[in-house]
Amino acid sequence: MLKKFQLCLLVILLLSCGFLYQLFLKSSCLFCLPPYKSQQGPEALLGKGRSIVFLETSERTEPSPLVSCAVESAAKVYPEQPVTFFMKGLSSSLQLPPNSTHPAFSLLSAIDNVFLFPLDMKRLFEDTPLFSWYTQINVSEQRHWLHVSSDASRLAIIWKYGGVYMDTDVISIRPIPEENFLAAQASRYSSNGIFGFLPHHAFLWECMENFVEHYNSYIWGNQGPELMTRMLRLWCRLEDFQEVSDLRCLNLSFLHPQRFYPISYLEWRRYYEVWNTDPSFNDSYALHLWNYMNKEGRGVVRGSNTLVENLYRKHCPRTYRDLIQGPDGLVTQGGGSSLVKKSQVLSIMENNLCITIVIGRQFVIIQKLWSLTELDLNLGFIT
Repeated sequence: MLKKFQLCLLVILLLSCGFLYQLFLKSSCLFCLPPYKSQQGPEALLGKGRSIVFLETSERTEPSPLVSCAVESAAKVYPEQPVTFFMKGLSSSLQLPPNSTHPAFSLLSAIDNVFLFPLDMKRLFEDTPLFSWYTQINVSEQRHWLHVSSDASRLAIIWKYGGVYMDTDVISIRPIPEENFLAAQASRYSSNGIFGFLPHHAFLWECMENFVEHYNSYIWGNQGPELMTRMLRLWCRLEDFQEVSDLRCLNLSFLHPQRFYPISYLEWRRYYEVWNTDPSFNDSYALHLWNYMNKEGRGVVRGSNTLVENLYRKHCPRTYRDLIQGPDGLVTQGGGSSLVKKSQVLSIMENNLCITIVIGRQFVIIQKLWSLTELDLNLGFIT
């Protein structure tokens, strides 16, 4: 018994030394992007191909689990395309304070085709109709500024570089086959939460001009879905959809509501309910979860068997594994691991060889061991 106890202490000492050494090496830039990512500026990256674009216009630097799922699912569906996430709260150095705990940021930056960049609106709006509007406006006097600035940014970035824009509450499930498209939220009504165009498309240029000419921040959606809808009506003669068929007009497509909105905004709570049989969504490319409607703060709970939990499990497995909590408030992982709350040190003895080491809010987990040859070291974060 004494020898086994001494062996445990030796393992703890060796692992602690190795962990602290690695932490020391990384501490100067714990959350920097990998070198092969940080060397590429957004212009060079976006110019290479059809990117998937996400935006965060608040100062938030730690994505929520839903945002993480949206970005991860896009990276999974489009493995050969860059998935870019522009965040206003990021500094130009592309790093967070070294002592911060940002598990979602760390998770996303570790995905090969995900790239996180600062959002510089003034630079983005240069050479577009939005530049004069942005440089003259008093931001503090605007209503719905986070939404308005996001509406403007998505138009400018897709016009300049092309690609597909998605809101951060959209879970991708299969590739979108169209290049120039708008997404119908309902018959004859367009969303601006998902759209895609080739670079310098005239429709987006006219949208930016209309944005400035009819700017009114007091009307929610006036620069968003209302703008897209009124511009689409100028371009196309809109008709009702027939079955699940998309509409074509000039060189753009108006995609059926089933493609992204199979569950309407009035029924958004259905995502957070248990279904007898999960829908297949065979006619959909992605699912918009209507997070703006979620004033109740509903989230994903591990083990709840809700539709949204099953979507996370299937389409963003890393997010589900690392960020989704159970009903007891703990993030739990499979494989016999145990995670603990901050400032709590848990030692589990399984045949005297199962150890958990906690250092502050960062922890090392050694899974339940039956022999030293099965030692499996995992590094993670707790929220």
